[in-house]
Amino acid sequence: MTRLIVKRLLWSVPLLLIASALSFVLLSLASGNPAAVILGPTASAAQLRQLTAQLGLNAPVWVQYWHWLDAALHGNLGTSLIDGQPVTTMLAPRVTISLTLVLGATLLASVLGVTLGVLAAIRGGPSGRVLEVTSVFGFAIPDFVLGLVLIEALAVAARVFPASGFVSFFQSPDAWLKSLVLPWTALGLGVMTIVAVQTRDAMREALRSPFIRVLEANGISRRSVLFKHALRSAAIPLVTVVGIVVVALLGGSVLIESVFALPGLGSALATAATQHDIPVVQGVVLYFTLIVVAVNLLLDVVYGQLNPRVRAA
Repeated sequence: MTRLIVKRLLWSVPLLLIASALSFVLLSLASGNPAAVILGPTASAAQLRQLTAQLGLNAPVWVQYWHWLDAALHGNLGTSLIDGQPVTTMLAPRVTISLTLVLGATLLASVLGVTLGVLAAIRGGPSGRVLEVTSVFGFAIPDFVLGLVLIEALAVAARVFPASGFVSFFQSPDAWLKSLVLPWTALGLGVMTIVAVQTRDAMREALRSPFIRVLEANGISRRSVLFKHALRSAAIPLVTVVGIVVVALLGGSVLIESVFALPGLGSALATAATQHDIPVVQGVVLYFTLIVVAVNLLLDVVYGQLNPRVRAA
């Protein structure tokens, strides 16, 4: 198990390099100049050239990337080209908000998806049809569209939850929860159907396994067979799906944070990409990649608990 984790950590190094280099090159090729954003539309061509040189944006792309990488290896992610603030200072409070959004949506999708999937596997009938219908809507409706519908229904019309904004947990736990209910729902309901379908299929396969029939023949209670043995057997492919869901929700959080005006990494990425603020974009990409690496390591640990053969690897 230790060898597997070390191997994953070693593989994360080229992953970080590739992700950062790719995002740097793509943003450099995109149209736009931070100097034009800073100076405004009335700036002259000479002023633009002077500020572009001052910011180091006239150097070749590989030179700019090397300067950023060298600073990043020393713990310095640079400063925002637009605000002039250190990137780490800007993004540090946003990491918690994005993680809260993604993990809350994952928990919601997992609980509802596993529950619906187990019911569909052991009962079928109406539960199976409900799952089929919800899966169609879950795949068809984008999460930001669902977010707008929830805002109109539960924030504007019913006035149950706030339409936008974020309140710190330490400022008011009740207001914190209310500010996240709609974003969690909009982000989690779509992927809930993926978890539900995977749970149903994995449970059906587990219930057809010979060891389940042996347990039932030995008089083990149906409840124990379902939730202690069959669900544990189905948990291994389910863990894989949940890991994929977390990574997918990181991408979905960019739009959801913009829709609900949440000050997370996603909204920072959207704003920085529009302004061509390369250091901020690089910082967000680095944080997102580190989260993906952490999720993969956590999956390996969970696999080791569910499958002894993984621990021996």
